[in-house]
Amino acid sequence: MKNLFNILVLFIFCTASAQKVLPFDTLKLGTANDLFADDYGNIYLQQKKDFSFAKYDSLGHQKAKLMLPLPFKIQNVQNPLNVPSFSQNAQELRFFDQNLNEIQTINFRQKFGFIKAAYVEDLQQAWLLDESTKNLIQYNFRDDKIVNSFPFRVDVDQLLDLLVYEKNVYLLYRNQLLIYNLNAEKKVDLILENVRKLRRENGIVMVISLNQIQKISENKLETIFKEDNSQIVDKNSAAYFVIKDNKLYLYPIQKKID
Repeated sequence: MKNLFNILVLFIFCTASAQKVLPFDTLKLGTANDLFADDYGNIYLQQKKDFSFAKYDSLGHQKAKLMLPLPFKIQNVQNPLNVPSFSQNAQELRFFDQNLNEIQTINFRQKFGFIKAAYVEDLQQAWLLDESTKNLIQYNFRDDKIVNSFPFRVDVDQLLDLLVYEKNVYLLYRNQLLIYNLNAEKKVDLILENVRKLRRENGIVMVISLNQIQKISENKLETIFKEDNSQIVDKNSAAYFVIKDNKLYLYPIQKKID
């Protein structure tokens, strides 16, 4: 009887944790180039064809939309009150509020050479990879002050994303993740495919690809979510999100119960 009870509990748990289809416009999903999800149930879709970035509630209703004149890389929406983005073309950092109104712009042209990538660490500091001077710069944009500058002579031609955490520098390329220390000494070289971006949640650094999410553990990649044949995957603290066959699916993250 005890085994039967355990099987029934497992069945109920798995059923409750099953995927859910969210009511989104299939045309918008089909042309989306990137997907983001904050912890308040909001979904964000980025369209490269018109440089747009739109915010939706969980019912698929548009709450805000941003039309940018140049390509901007949205870093994350973990704090929806202050969404950071960076444009190589404009050499600018821009921050947007919960209604996608611009609240701050930081122009790098007068102070630096050519910034190849930027990672906003918090509400005060950003890490900048200056391609022209071959330096990695820790910059306090609130006070307009360079905190540190490290010689960093690495190849950045095919660089997709940058992340700096705990004195490690994560460089994501189209088929490779390289991890350096601040002295530009290579620590880890991992082969990847179909990668999109880097993400940090608390002390965990993740690589998000087209159809899987992997976390870096002891300098190795551990897959925490995978959905074959998906167009895009992403996550927030409670669920994984998948665009597949022009539909948006939600998979609750199963919390371990001791």
